[in-house]
Amino acid sequence: MTENDPSAHDPAAPRHPETGRQAAQGGWPGSSYGEQAQPESGGAPQYSEPSYHAVTGADPSYGAQHANPWSAPGAQMPSGQNPQSVYPPPNPYGQPGTAVYNAAPPQPKRSGGKLLAGVALVALLVGGVAGGTVGYLTGGTSGPASNALNAPKPAQQTGNAPAGTVEAVAQKLSPSVVELQVSGQQGAGEGSGFVLSTDGYILTNNHVVEVAANGGQIQAVFQDGKKAAAKVVGRDPTTDIAVVKVSGVGNLTPVELGRSDDLRVGQSVVAIGSPFELAGTVTSGIVSSLHRPVRAGGSTGDQTTVMDAVQTDAAINPGNSGGPLANMAGQVIGINSAIYSPQSASGGGQGGSEGGNVGIGFAIPIDQARRTADTIIKTGQAVQTFIGAQVKDAPQGGAELGAISPGSPAEKAGLKAGDVVVKIDDRTIDKADTLVAAVRTRAPDEKATFTLADGRTVEVTLGGQPVQPN
Repeated sequence: MTENDPSAHDPAAPRHPETGRQAAQGGWPGSSYGEQAQPESGGAPQYSEPSYHAVTGADPSYGAQHANPWSAPGAQMPSGQNPQSVYPPPNPYGQPGTAVYNAAPPQPKRSGGKLLAGVALVALLVGGVAGGTVGYLTGGTSGPASNALNAPKPAQQTGNAPAGTVEAVAQKLSPSVVELQVSGQQGAGEGSGFVLSTDGYILTNNHVVEVAANGGQIQAVFQDGKKAAAKVVGRDPTTDIAVVKVSGVGNLTPVELGRSDDLRVGQSVVAIGSPFELAGTVTSGIVSSLHRPVRAGGSTGDQTTVMDAVQTDAAINPGNSGGPLANMAGQVIGINSAIYSPQSASGGGQGGSEGGNVGIGFAIPIDQARRTADTIIKTGQAVQTFIGAQVKDAPQGGAELGAISPGSPAEKAGLKAGDVVVKIDDRTIDKADTLVAAVRTRAPDEKATFTLADGRTVEVTLGGQPVQPN
């Protein structure tokens, strides 16, 4: 499959939660190559019910199998042995505290003060809950009944949540997370965002707000219920990042930005957003993987996003897009942007069904988002990192370069069409999207060492070019 060929749609490719656009294959920063994203499908996920198996009771022939073997005619008991020491009594479950496992209960002893049969197992379980104290039913009169409804309420929770807990992260971040309600000529939708500055700059996904980019409307709804109109400051479809600014409100609470270059697989994270318009929803999970190349389309399918994503199993659903993914210090380390969905595509944000969480979500690393947002706020336009070459998957692995643009960073470095890139610095390049993601996550003018399949190494000074959103 070449860069220029239309690609077959993969029903398992990631999609944006709001737009439903599905991944396409191929493509290179700023080029028109590669098939455009497809809308998302409908249909609820199918689930299979788990199977449960009851634990059976004892073999009814228990008594016959375990009768005293020395009571049979002609049976000889070993010399000097007490019958009870050689073989257990016929009813080993008559003693208090003896647990009966997988056996039919024997007949209870009914003398006063003895444990009733069938209660022993319950007593053991209750003891584990009650600190080891085992209660026994007796033949005596029970005391007065107690009722939980008559007990006083426990003391009310006061103070801040313990540091490093999901509760503490939610308390810190929730005032800075907003729901974005968007409408335009192509429809309406909603997503999330988070406050960057006290004067109203908000960071979100491009695919959340692009429907309102040309004369549409955006309304930000804050945690306390306040609403404010917002306008797009700038956006970058190639990295799915956008900045909007609200008016008429002040003294907003900015988030604290963390860093994504030192994340570790397995560390705990928290996502906050407005899935299915349920504003302020908090979910938690872990970092499932790092540097995951993810390709997804914008809502109009005109430009393709390729991100070097942080993968997480924190529940992310339609409406979470643009919201923060935070570490346990409450620092934002990513922007929730896409989810994996096995459903085929149909409809998406234009009224069709939307895929739901299956435990595989993707977030834009905050290091990349911070750089893009800063450029947008200062200049009103995003700048895309590029090398100026078409690219496709190499048959034997790696990314094969196609046409090289004159005067581009690739040409200046001496790269040629047909070169196969297998590594950038210490990162292995296994396919075209990995190369695209690795380039876009870096800053313009940064130097990178490309290792080629033939063993050569080439130092490339990465370029930057303004992004022109369609």
